[in-house]
Amino acid sequence: MNELLTVQAASELIRRGLTLTLAGPESALDQLPSGNWIGGTIPYFMVADGGVVANEGKVFVNDLSGVGQVTFSSYGADELAGIAGNGPENGFALTIIPAGSTAHKKFAADAANFEDAFVKPTVGWIAGVHLSELGTRTPKVYDGRTSAKYEDRAVVAYVALPADKLASIEIVNLFKQDDGDVLHFQETSFGVEQCQVNGETVNFAEYIRRRGLEHGKLPLVGDYAGAHINVSLQTVGETGGTVALYAPVFPGVDYRFAKPVDDYAGAFRTQLAAQDDHGVAFSCNCILNFVFGELEGKAIGGVQGPVTFGEIAYQLLNQTLVAVRIV
Repeated sequence: MNELLTVQAASELIRRGLTLTLAGPESALDQLPSGNWIGGTIPYFMVADGGVVANEGKVFVNDLSGVGQVTFSSYGADELAGIAGNGPENGFALTIIPAGSTAHKKFAADAANFEDAFVKPTVGWIAGVHLSELGTRTPKVYDGRTSAKYEDRAVVAYVALPADKLASIEIVNLFKQDDGDVLHFQETSFGVEQCQVNGETVNFAEYIRRRGLEHGKLPLVGDYAGAHINVSLQTVGETGGTVALYAPVFPGVDYRFAKPVDDYAGAFRTQLAAQDDHGVAFSCNCILNFVFGELEGKAIGGVQGPVTFGEIAYQLLNQTLVAVRIV
């Protein structure tokens, strides 16, 4: 079960003892009883008919009860290496972290270096808020065993699969590098003042404005040995200022800005056309795709889930769709 339900229907599933991950507005998650679940705040979702913005009476439910054996844990910002370290030998760690927290920043910077990070998959999402509440309300994650909520902690559902099943981690990235300048950065950071463009040191904000990219629609695309990983622009300071990013850039990686995508919904449908929702245990998509692709009311294919402030597939991703399919 991956669907948007009323608080009352979700509460009944919890009382029945089902093992769930949940997403919804804080006011909705606050109404849920304690039980076998973790959750995070977000009011945006992709459902079968397209993108929706949920009211306080709805939550999105991922039912993991029939997927595998599930156990729960949570980790402070200095304990995040334990997410992969304690993961099942065959399965995945479904993880939710609140946006803007120390845990979010440390996971983004360090996850790729955690022991077993690419052996014991970590997937999941970054909790957020309604865009109108940015700066006035903080994202939360929930440990449903006690109904405790946190502003700076990771909650995890460990899913151990039977021997005849495997978790396939699917990453759908609409963006490709353009054919222009190659950018390099000197340190791992969410905030950048200077970068090297074709070997020349420049102010990053000035460079972005000169290219007319300050709208933030196009991410940087890093080439990680052939894998393309996006880093999205959050805010671009005045010329000479700082550029804030939704994920960190890393030294030693070749970055270029992305080529434009004219039709997000159509591009997703094309990439997902050969698939359906069979076997999908979890999926999420990025809030920037939702906004810039105008996905509200537009169906994209057979995956449903929260629209998030960051996606996790081994490490933090931006402007990406992530799905876990059990095969």
